[in-house]
Amino acid sequence: MCTSLGYKDASGKVYFGRTLELTVDLPYQITYFPAGFETISEVEGDAPLKYSARFGVLAVAMPCRVPTADAPIEIADLKVLEGLNDQGLTFSLLSYPTAAGKQQSAEVTKSVLSASDLGSWALSQFATVAEVKAALADQPIALQPLALLGGVVSPFHYVVHDATGASLVIEFDHGVMTVYDNPVGVMTNGPKFSWHLTNLDNYTFLSNVDQSSATFGSYKAAQPDSGIATAGLPSSSTSVGRFVRAAYYAQFTEKAATPDLAVTTLAHVMNNFDRPRGVSIDYPSQNGGGHMEVAGLEQKGSEPYATEFTCWTSLSDLDRKVFYVRDYKSLNFTSFDLKALAELKVPAVLPLDRLDEAGATDATAVLKAPKAA
Repeated sequence: MCTSLGYKDASGKVYFGRTLELTVDLPYQITYFPAGFETISEVEGDAPLKYSARFGVLAVAMPCRVPTADAPIEIADLKVLEGLNDQGLTFSLLSYPTAAGKQQSAEVTKSVLSASDLGSWALSQFATVAEVKAALADQPIALQPLALLGGVVSPFHYVVHDATGASLVIEFDHGVMTVYDNPVGVMTNGPKFSWHLTNLDNYTFLSNVDQSSATFGSYKAAQPDSGIATAGLPSSSTSVGRFVRAAYYAQFTEKAATPDLAVTTLAHVMNNFDRPRGVSIDYPSQNGGGHMEVAGLEQKGSEPYATEFTCWTSLSDLDRKVFYVRDYKSLNFTSFDLKALAELKVPAVLPLDRLDEAGATDATAVLKAPKAA
């Protein structure tokens, strides 16, 4: 599961939040890629795409392979799952089980971008959603089998937001890429994005105004408490239910008066999508089992059940260029200031599970320290 949404404060400044849910904890890395960092994206059988970063990028990244004694993980092995660049552009990878399928062949003269490098490419090269959309029109992208997922072909779709409030969904559905303008600024998982928008047509009755009294015959009914406005929201944690709830919170949450209050408000919003272990479980031996959204990460046979939980939550302040993240062990967010990181000329890496050890609300200096790289 994953839930993402955009939020604006009273002055129209833009913020972005997302959660990431899986059944396992993975070796996530907080990584800073500086301007000038060189990347080579390779797809077997096609010309590689080489690009130099125009902008600094702060990301939650993951190794694309399992390390060995002879081949430890290097910076080139880290792929962007979530990130913010120094222009206020965000990128998010979300689970999408039906991504793979027959893909269109690229012209032999064109360099091809691996979908695994889509986050790095978008954040390092572009400042706005409009620029990403224009570049996608001419850039072939290939889905590839992922070694870390046991050879499953990139089961994801992708979301981009910028500081103007524009949003884009990049979706591979059965191998076919579609780029959607996102008018609601929220995204979860399957079905495809256009289906989620159509489903919102079933919720035109939603409002944040409590209707706390009514008359039935001669009986006057009255609510003893506030909150009846949310009674029509889907209650399940399914992708479909979360999409509707995310659209509701993005639309109706009060617009904060200051940036600091806006970040706190967005944190409260994302708490509605936080999932503790065991809230719903999957016994693989019952009803077919295996209802995990990311293939290749199924539970081992020795474990009694699978349960998705919120591995981490991130918030992005697109105006001030500050990235916040917390993992499952934390209630508080740790921040990273991209403006302060701009002086770095080489990449820096800090394992996400070391945030508590760092003991800082703002860990920018910790990431900049030589030992972090």
